[in-house]
Amino acid sequence: MFRYEVLMLTIPEVTKDEVAAIESNLDKITQQAKGSVLSFERWGKYRLAYPIRKNEYGVYCLARFEMPATDDVLKDVNTLLAVKHEGTVMRFLVSRLDPKAPLTYSRPTSLEEAPTKSASSFLKEKGLMSDEGFERRSKDFEEETESHDMDVA
Repeated sequence: MFRYEVLMLTIPEVTKDEVAAIESNLDKITQQAKGSVLSFERWGKYRLAYPIRKNEYGVYCLARFEMPATDDVLKDVNTLLAVKHEGTVMRFLVSRLDPKAPLTYSRPTSLEEAPTKSASSFLKEKGLMSDEGFERRSKDFEEETESHDMDVA
């Protein structure tokens, strides 16, 4: 048995159902070849280095599977991703793994997992506003909005 992995780049609007369909089709192909899918992970959305099919972002998925080495099965995997899921999968790469190497990897944080910053935290970080100044300005804003609410009523 040989280990393989497929790294796929899908369109940024990919749904969970479309990812599940890719996973189930890949599972069918490996089972027919008397193999098995070891893992299938959706990594998340990332900004691309250059546009692909007019998309600035893409969702990466990594599938690892084990099966006997036959060119026909690998052709079936290529056909599955290049033809059947052509509208969903923008790019893919199939690689053969070292059977003795561990299946661990580290991936960067995706845009979906990245923390977001507010304008005030950015200003504080750059030293343009202190905590005291922020609290004072937010109090002034609250008082100002309350006074406008009273004028309207």
